[in-house]
Amino acid sequence: MRHDSRQTDQLRPIKVERRYTKATPGSILISAGDTVVLCTASLDNSVPPWKKNDENPSGWVTAEYNMLPGSTSPRKQRRADGRSSEIQRLIGRSLRAVVDFEALGPRTITVDCDVLQADGGTRTLSITGGFLALLDTVLAIPETCELAEGEVFDPKKVFTNSVAAVSVGVVEGEPVLDLDYVEDSTAGVDMNVVMTGGGDFVEVQGTAEGLVFNRGMLDAQLELATLGIKQLTAIQRECIGGDWPL
Repeated sequence: MRHDSRQTDQLRPIKVERRYTKATPGSILISAGDTVVLCTASLDNSVPPWKKNDENPSGWVTAEYNMLPGSTSPRKQRRADGRSSEIQRLIGRSLRAVVDFEALGPRTITVDCDVLQADGGTRTLSITGGFLALLDTVLAIPETCELAEGEVFDPKKVFTNSVAAVSVGVVEGEPVLDLDYVEDSTAGVDMNVVMTGGGDFVEVQGTAEGLVFNRGMLDAQLELATLGIKQLTAIQRECIGGDWPL
């Protein structure tokens, strides 16, 4: 039993609120325990400069990540730092892994992940919620975007799979799923796992914070992550309901 009474293979309570704001077609407020992230996705009917020279420019997906000053105590300064840059690159890579840019067409979608309250797992929750915001934006393209002459846009063809992420680690010698800050700050191993809804790995980031760990402990953590991703994918599907395109 963990300090918050969870089992080793149990996620924190996950809550998702769809269409949380009105300014963007994709807007998701997602929480895992006391970690809360607002994910919004904005559509731009153009492509990055390095894609404009292509004969038939395909689309692009990028991401930005930030922790608001009041998301932690003491206050986090309102400025870019190396950690935020590294995390937003991870989010962007993870989302792009399941997007068909040819099917998206000459459009850019920017997913913004703003941490409102941090208690561990902000990057993984940003990926899980960011995918939902991205999905809602793509679903809205036929109604909100002027299509090119002769263009037939099918949102179902844009995504090759879904994507979600979760943290795992070793706390007091035991592999556990979805670490909060108390566990993360004392973990002997800290790992973030990004996977598709189909069960394939997108990225694994794992570090021994104290003693080294063996292959058996690595496999145990990956098994927990796989279990967690299955649960998160089910939550994503339930949030989108009948609009789920996969």
